[in-house]
Amino acid sequence: MPKRIIDVRDGPAFLDIVSYGRGGPGNSFGLSRAQIEQIARTVGRTPEVVLKVLPKASNSAGSIQKHIDYIGRHGDLELETDDGSPMQGKGVGKELLKDWDLDLETHRRESEFAKTRGRAPPKLVHKLMFSMPPGTPPTGVLAAVRNFAREEFALKHRYTMVLHTDEPHPHVHLIVKAVSEQGVRLNIRKATLREWRREFARHLRDQGIAANATDRTVRGQSRTLKIDGIYRASLRGESTHMRARAEAVASELIKGNLRVEAGKSKLLETRKEVERWWRATSDILLREGQPELAAQARRFLDQMPPALTDKERIAGELFERTREPRARSESITR
Repeated sequence: MPKRIIDVRDGPAFLDIVSYGRGGPGNSFGLSRAQIEQIARTVGRTPEVVLKVLPKASNSAGSIQKHIDYIGRHGDLELETDDGSPMQGKGVGKELLKDWDLDLETHRRESEFAKTRGRAPPKLVHKLMFSMPPGTPPTGVLAAVRNFAREEFALKHRYTMVLHTDEPHPHVHLIVKAVSEQGVRLNIRKATLREWRREFARHLRDQGIAANATDRTVRGQSRTLKIDGIYRASLRGESTHMRARAEAVASELIKGNLRVEAGKSKLLETRKEVERWWRATSDILLREGQPELAAQARRFLDQMPPALTDKERIAGELFERTREPRARSESITR
């Protein structure tokens, strides 16, 4: 059976402040109850859900088996499959590969792509990670991911999941077979991830857990997201990537020539749009009899951090580090 390719829910953002902001204060658009609730969560700084697609090693049976063994902590943790059956033990990775026919698929595709295209074959699985801040009930996070997976993938894509609680933030690893039982390939785009974040947050709220899913730009966040390996290494203070960046910025500062990054103008342009959207949204809320929420939206806008590039942020951190010892020294001499 030939494999069809589909894109999942490649639609508009749920909290589309842009559409309200474009018309200005005089537009006639109204806000739905769901949008008002999301605005309230956003300005109230409800914890934001995290959903990552882990990028590496998803197109060969061997690499997938290693990942399954890793998230199962080599047999110590219990994995839950799409039919609800628990799986545990050192042979889980190999067993799943056989059950999903990924070993045969790997052999077939490696031969096919090596001869015809000369490039790596597409992913056999998608590796997702759902996470919440420290203090979130782990069982609630697992239940939310379980319900999310059932709605999105049941009777279509095979999947397995496992809960990790060995770090402060509880998180669930979910592995989804890329091609469904009907031969349809799952492609994940930015719009897909936006929709999945919203659904994850909804399922968390169904579990009684406060959760929100709003785009980072809408919240005034400009920090570039790092790939998972760099992020984890930076948390441990062991990221060679971040160290190299800091050294490069320090060198420019010493020379008195901090070069402006190419994306600065786009960053400022986006921030102006976000500010305009929030002002227009506040005006709409005021007209619709929501004065308190309108005031919260204005305060949220006023409290947004400055729009800085990564280089500017690193430069600021380096300046603070040099300023603190100097301030302590001056206080001692006094």
